[in-house]
Amino acid sequence: MKKQLYRAAAATVLGLSLTTGIVAADNSGSISGTGTDSSNTVTANTHRTYTVSNDNDVRATNTNLQGAFTGDTSVHHNTTGGSAMSGAATNSNSLNASATVSNSGGSAAAAALGSSNASGSISNTGTDSDNSVTSNTTSTVTVHNDNDVSVNNFNGQMASSGDARVSDNTTGGNAVSGAATNTNSSTFNFTVTN
Repeated sequence: MKKQLYRAAAATVLGLSLTTGIVAADNSGSISGTGTDSSNTVTANTHRTYTVSNDNDVRATNTNLQGAFTGDTSVHHNTTGGSAMSGAATNSNSLNASATVSNSGGSAAAAALGSSNASGSISNTGTDSDNSVTSNTTSTVTVHNDNDVSVNNFNGQMASSGDARVSDNTTGGNAVSGAATNTNSSTFNFTVTN
């Protein structure tokens, strides 16, 4: 009957005698110089787990309320009427909003999982030895991206020009009501990279 001598490289020695030995290791191992009729086994296991969870909530809200009103003008009860003019009323609003979300850093870290492998070697064993090297590598990558992007843009505008009246004059003049203007411009830019 062959002597049973089991070794796997380096870390914790569980038991060692003239006939039986076991060495447990993370991801590599080597056996060298065992005797005749020995049984040598190197088992190297590597388990890698990489988990990324990204939860991105991007919200943009713009509320714009505008009112533009010009006054009333009137020319009345004059022998010779003059001119009456109401000035212009103007409101303007401009919004530029940008947001960038990048979750791309996780892919580089996940790629690094494959940068090293489990390994093992057996050399210089005696005659009639049974030698076995087993290398197991398991990589698990889980990536979860939850991206919520919402935009709320409310624009309420009111523009009103006043009354222009010319009445009850011997010679009428001019009555001009000014312009009432509202303007609004909104730009939203969102970039999401997973």
